[in-house]
Amino acid sequence: MPEHDVVVVGAGNAALAAAVSAREQGAGRVVVLEKAPEPLRGGNTHYSGGLLRFAFDRAEDLTPIVPDAERQVTGFMKGVQAYPRDLFWADLRRVTEDRTDPELAEILISRSYDTVRWMAQQGIVMEPAVSLSGIKVGDTIKWSPGAVIRARHEGVGLSKMWFEIAEKRGVEIRYGAGAVRLNQDARGRVTGVTTQDASGFAELTAKTVILGCGGFEANPAWRARYLGRPWDHAKVRGTRYNTGDGLRMAIEIGALVYGQWTGCHSTPIDADAPPYGDRKLTDKTNRLSYPYGVLVNRRGLRFFDEGEDFQFYTYAKLGGIILNQPSGVGYQVFDAKVAKLLEGRYKTGAPVVADSLRDLVAKLPLDRAACQRTLDDYDAAVQSGVFDPTVRDGLATKGLELPKSNWAQRLDTPPFVAYPVTGGITFTFGGVKVDERAQVMSTRWEPIPGLYACGEMVGGIFHTNYPGGTGLTSGAVFGRLAGAQAAGE
Repeated sequence: MPEHDVVVVGAGNAALAAAVSAREQGAGRVVVLEKAPEPLRGGNTHYSGGLLRFAFDRAEDLTPIVPDAERQVTGFMKGVQAYPRDLFWADLRRVTEDRTDPELAEILISRSYDTVRWMAQQGIVMEPAVSLSGIKVGDTIKWSPGAVIRARHEGVGLSKMWFEIAEKRGVEIRYGAGAVRLNQDARGRVTGVTTQDASGFAELTAKTVILGCGGFEANPAWRARYLGRPWDHAKVRGTRYNTGDGLRMAIEIGALVYGQWTGCHSTPIDADAPPYGDRKLTDKTNRLSYPYGVLVNRRGLRFFDEGEDFQFYTYAKLGGIILNQPSGVGYQVFDAKVAKLLEGRYKTGAPVVADSLRDLVAKLPLDRAACQRTLDDYDAAVQSGVFDPTVRDGLATKGLELPKSNWAQRLDTPPFVAYPVTGGITFTFGGVKVDERAQVMSTRWEPIPGLYACGEMVGGIFHTNYPGGTGLTSGAVFGRLAGAQAAGE
C-alpha cells in the first residue's frame, strides 16, 4: 500500500492549488515537497505581482471574487470593461504569434473564471489591481482589459494564503526536501519519488505524483543550452530553486518535451537588481511604464517600438530584447508630463535626473552624440493628436525607421529622468506535454500512468510572449485540474 495518495513536487501557486484540489476531491494523504527552506518557500509565486487574467462577460461577474471592490475603489464597476473568452483568445493568439496549443489554451481560457472563483472560495482574498493596471481618468479608474484583479498583498499574500489554506486542509508540507528521481513499477506506472533532504535520500511511495516545481530559469547551464547567449548571465526575478528538476526527472522516464524551449518570460527590471529575486522587493524591480517614454541602448539608439501595445502585452518579451542589446542594458527616458503615470515600482530605483534633455544625455554612459540625435529625431517625428493612456491612442511618430505607434509625445517638459534597465528572466516556456486531464504524455504519445504536471512545467501555452497575469491563472487552472484527476486514481 502506498504511504501517500498524492505527492506534489513544488510549493508555488500551481502546486498548492493542486494539493488543495486533491484534498477537496477526496485524497486522504497529500504531501507537498518544497526544495527551499521554509524562509524561502513559495517558488516564483512569492515574487509575483499576484495578477490574475481571466475571462468574464460583465463587470458584475467580478462581485463574487472581489465583493468589497466598490468600497476599496469608489466607482470600481464603472471603469471595468468585460473581458469575454473571445477577447482572451484574441490576446493570447496575438502575443504568441498564434502558436499557443489550442487544446491547452481552451482549457486555460474556458476554466479561468471558474478557477479564480474557486480560489476565492478556498480563501484566497482578491483586490483590484490598482497599482499594476489602474489609470485614473477624472474620477474613474480605468483598467487594462483582463488585468483587473490580483491577490491581496500581491504574490507575497497569494503564497502566504495558499500555505495557510493547504495546512488547514490537512496537507503535509516538507521543507528542504527536493525530489531527485521518479520511481516506477515494472509496468511503467509512477509509484512515488526519491527525495533528498538534510538527512539524506529517502523514497516516498504514492498512488500519484504531480510535478509543479517550475521551469529552468534559475539554471544558467540550461539557459545557455536552450535559450542561448546572453541568457546564461541573465538576472533571475524569482526563486533560485527553479533549476529544472521536475523537467529533468520527467524526461528521464520518457516524458514528451513540448512547447518553446528557446522562449521565456522576461521583464524589464532595474539594471541594479540583485542576481536572484529579493524576498522584500519581490517584483518591485519591474520597470513597465516604458510606453510613455523613449527607450535607448548604449549606442544611443532606439531598438523597440515602445508604443506597440499596452505594456501587459509586450513586457514579457521586452526583457529579452533589452538583454540582447550591448551590455544587456537600456535606458527608459521620460519627461515631467508623464511622471504621474509611472507605476509605483519606479520608486525603488534611482534615476538619472536633469533639467534639460541635453544635460540628461550627458550624464548617461552611452554614445551621447548618437543618443542626442535619436531623441531630436524622435521629437521631430511626433505627430499631433490627443494623448490617452487608457486606449491605443494612435498618437504616433512619422518618418522614423522604427516608429512609436502609440502614446508618442515630445520630450519637452523638465525635469527629465532616465532609468537604467536590463532583462530579468521570470520563467521558461519549454515544458512537457500534458493531456486534457493534466496527465504527462510520454514520447509514445500516451499518458504516463500516475504522473501529472501543472504550472511552468506545462509546455505549449506560451510562445515568444504572453499576456500579463496569465501565468498565475494557468498555474491555478492546471493545478486544480491535476489535483482533482490525481485524487480520482
